[in-house]
Amino acid sequence: MQPFPILFENADLVIVNKPIGIAMHDATKEADFGDSTAENGKSEKVEGIVTRLKKQLSLTELHLCHRLDTGTSGCLCLAKNAAVASEIGELFSTRRVSKYYLAFSNHKPKKKQGTLMGDMKNRRGGQRILLKTLENPAITQFFSNAAKPGTRGFIVKPHSGKTHQIRVALKSIGAPILGDTLYGGEASDRLYLHAWHLQLPLSSGELAVTAPFDKGEVINEDDVQAWYNGLNAPETYPWPSLPARYMPAQ
Repeated sequence: MQPFPILFENADLVIVNKPIGIAMHDATKEADFGDSTAENGKSEKVEGIVTRLKKQLSLTELHLCHRLDTGTSGCLCLAKNAAVASEIGELFSTRRVSKYYLAFSNHKPKKKQGTLMGDMKNRRGGQRILLKTLENPAITQFFSNAAKPGTRGFIVKPHSGKTHQIRVALKSIGAPILGDTLYGGEASDRLYLHAWHLQLPLSSGELAVTAPFDKGEVINEDDVQAWYNGLNAPETYPWPSLPARYMPAQ
């Protein structure tokens, strides 16, 4: 197995560029008929990123500070001790972490930029939908422009951390993410959602990390690379202010 690319590491935490197809935690894969990955028809343990990263870094303790979907790549932060895990967990829960994602869709969105807000509701089949109510809303802001003819690139800033939040938000404006067949996206070689940039206001000092977006047939096309290389630093975009009730706690 290839080692995970390390974007930042110190005595307290590590941030990796998570590859696609890696789950957060260990799981058991049941053998199906004709499945050659499980020996002798028995179930097989599939190691998640925490277990694999512990082995890679020779650590006995490692705490997930947030989560990424299995199909999503990019910045993933893990703490090396419980105290730092608690501090970072508090930053996430009080919305003081700045997160920026990149995504592609081959559908034209109903609007090119904006703020999407709404409560999320579970549906059958693992899907979620965005509602018009605002009791505990998912808040997602985005800018988009053409990455190549027929494909739109999105810079996305989620202000909350709901499951499938960005996938549901882009679906709600008619632009499901490329490769996201669960939400009506066209089948592709991967889910084109990438956790691009992460800013953590730690007590020890501000930490900002960017994960290269370099895996996938579409991202490596020449015109898409030109779009990607022309992006500005994510915090410099004119992100609209949120209503006071949704601003991060101080």
